[in-house]
Amino acid sequence: MATTEQRRRKRRKRANIDRISDLPDSVICHILSFLPTKSSVRTSILGQRWRFLWTYVPILYFHREKKEFINGVISLHKMQTISTFRLLLRKKHYDKHQHVAWVTAAVNRNVRNLYLVSLSHYYMPLPQHLFTCKTLVELVLNRCHVTLPSCPVCLPRLEKLHLISVRFKADDELPLPRLLSGCPVLEELEIECSLNFFTFSVSSPTLKRLRIALEVGGGDDDDVTNLLELNTPSLTHLQLGNCFFRNIKSGAMTSLIEADISLCSYEGDEEEIFVYSRLRLKFIDRLCNVKSLELDLSQFTGRIVDSVLSAWSWTMSFHNLTKLDLTANCRFLPKFLESADNLEILIFTEFYEKSESWTEPPQVPKCLSSHLRIIKLSRIRGKKYEFEYIRYLLTNALALERMEVAYLRLLDSEGSSNMLDKISRLRRGSNACEVAFVHSRY
Repeated sequence: MATTEQRRRKRRKRANIDRISDLPDSVICHILSFLPTKSSVRTSILGQRWRFLWTYVPILYFHREKKEFINGVISLHKMQTISTFRLLLRKKHYDKHQHVAWVTAAVNRNVRNLYLVSLSHYYMPLPQHLFTCKTLVELVLNRCHVTLPSCPVCLPRLEKLHLISVRFKADDELPLPRLLSGCPVLEELEIECSLNFFTFSVSSPTLKRLRIALEVGGGDDDDVTNLLELNTPSLTHLQLGNCFFRNIKSGAMTSLIEADISLCSYEGDEEEIFVYSRLRLKFIDRLCNVKSLELDLSQFTGRIVDSVLSAWSWTMSFHNLTKLDLTANCRFLPKFLESADNLEILIFTEFYEKSESWTEPPQVPKCLSSHLRIIKLSRIRGKKYEFEYIRYLLTNALALERMEVAYLRLLDSEGSSNMLDKISRLRRGSNACEVAFVHSRY
């Protein structure tokens, strides 16, 4: 029988075995690919075998390194194909020719995934031939200066494109349509920047996911041509935030599954308010096929609310909608309940003005009597009309399993206690319904 000391020696011997060095070079390179390039290069001191292993790692990740280091790595790197090239610059401490040379090196080595990020106010210049790279699958540009080539853009394999705080060449007309026209298999597009185009067009027959967060300015405030045009028939996921377009126009979006939309308000005379309201409703109607909808109408002023509600069509229907996250005046709530027969989850955050009121729908919406299972209400302040719509929902939601009421912390303890006690005593249409009270996060 082995003694305790012998067992300890065996354990120490097993612990001293270099199992990593027994792995094939390809496996070690794969492990090194998860490290920043600077850390990968440091492994060259581990032994003769490790000296040049890092030069065969297909991923290059530079994060605030000095230009001498980046130049050295690129010159010694032996892979003819770069899987991923990631460059994060902290400040303008390299000349623009140096940046162009690094991106060119990645393009010449058939890069598939390219991430270029400037972490300062400096906009990184890009070579024009980047936009004719036939191997790119994913391209992320953050604070870059884009000059498209005079020849057609050609990115035949590009599937993902993210443009964050990107500047296009000032005299380039319609740069985004030109860029997208050269991406025949694009599936994901993200745009987050400030542009001065009166007409902003996104057209792609293959696009499935689209996120836009931008502001439009630089023109006459009286010019109503501020237009966002979407021609994306294959779109399944749409997110629009902080968009100040006066008109959002889209083709059919029959494939749309999820939408996250923040609509801004507009000030004008009565006729302009009328037109604006109809345009907004027409766009909301385009979302009729979604299963999940997050809609923020909190920026709508009282005049816009009145105008939109007066124009609301009884034929508007969200027949596939099962989850609704609505931030709006409570007067919108009955309209959506009446339009979504199959709604199962309702998250409602009220955005209020000085005075509000609640009006019950003329008939109990179908979703309340058959499908609605979960209700979450935020920013409850203990107002009389809030109590009225809470009572209405609790009484008529026959399939309800849980209602969560999030009340504002600004309520004093006595006021909140009275409100919660009053809600707890309300009659419930569903015997299985549980009512929970939590503090609102904002």
